Amino acid sequence: MDSLPAGGQGCPAGGTAVQDWPTTIADETALEEVLSRPDRALAEDLAAAPGDILVLGAAGKMGPTLCRQAKRADPSRRVIAVARWSEDGLRARMESWGVECLAADLTDRAALAALPDAPNVVFMAARKFGSSGNEPLTWAMNVLLPAMVAERWASSRVVFFSTGNVLPLVPVTSGGAGEDTAPAPVGDYAASCLGRERVFQHAAATRGTPCFGIRLNYAIDLRYGVLHDIATRVLEERPVPLAMGHANVIWQGDANAWTLRALRRADPSCPILNVTGPETVSVRWVAQQFGRRFGKAPLLEGQEAPDALLSNAARAFAAFGYPSVPLARMLDWVAEWVAHGGRSLGKATKFEVRNGRF
Repeated sequence: MDSLPAGGQGCPAGGTAVQDWPTTIADETALEEVLSRPDRALAEDLAAAPGDILVLGAAGKMGPTLCRQAKRADPSRRVIAVARWSEDGLRARMESWGVECLAADLTDRAALAALPDAPNVVFMAARKFGSSGNEPLTWAMNVLLPAMVAERWASSRVVFFSTGNVLPLVPVTSGGAGEDTAPAPVGDYAASCLGRERVFQHAAATRGTPCFGIRLNYAIDLRYGVLHDIATRVLEERPVPLAMGHANVIWQGDANAWTLRALRRADPSCPILNVTGPETVSVRWVAQQFGRRFGKAPLLEGQEAPDALLSNAARAFAAFGYPSVPLARMLDWVAEWVAHGGRSLGKATKFEVRNGRF
């Protein structure tokens, strides 16, 4: 079982510790170690939210390292991961990190009822890709299931994931949509995610359930993400679409840490924060950066629209500090990973989609 790195430095309340990040990440073992590094701020915030942490839908892209990060931040804490465990070896790997793993179909009410009580719940189950063509399942996963979870753990602190897709496209010069921007979801995926937010807001208002929402876009792991998608296209000399010409990104380890730190901030007012990085990142510029690293001229397709899916995360920075991994380092890590044939999860973000059809 691993724990808080000895080199982690203390930081001011609401800030982020200075990490000694590696210049290269050689393999998935090293990647998952880096993704799950906790800092003192995380340990301190978790101490203010005592008790077991139950992670529902823990076997997706972010769940495994979130569970490991929680365990490393507080090795004595019971961290319980719930999933169907369809990926070979994942359950055993997580158990080797000290995470307890339970198998359950969360859409089964009896299975949900049989899961343990916990004072802290992180709800990660969701459906995005494949939404077009199977819209009823998307709504069941993104609205009905959250309602069941909110009812089952009505007295727990609940942190749930949402997405910046619930917000409208905004001018690329605007600084991004803030939390006060009126939602304007396009397509079934985005609309159902707004439904998830409304379900938890209703639970908070009617039952007093302390909730907190994380509107995320886009998390960066070397095996997937907007940067991985662009890097792969440049390396393989495939066109990079420019219509959705700008995006926000954040290191997945930072997004997970902020999610766990939100447990102490869960409240019956159900605050919802945008979680992403500080830059309005140009897709063209990112493609050119990878082109320089790969010695290739990127193939650019189309022209940038005057608006894009962008979020302003100033409130999150005030609560948690700035992300600990800067954009330039993410570019270096992703470029090396892709150039050396590092494994891809095969899950494109579809960041270029402008019509809401995923």
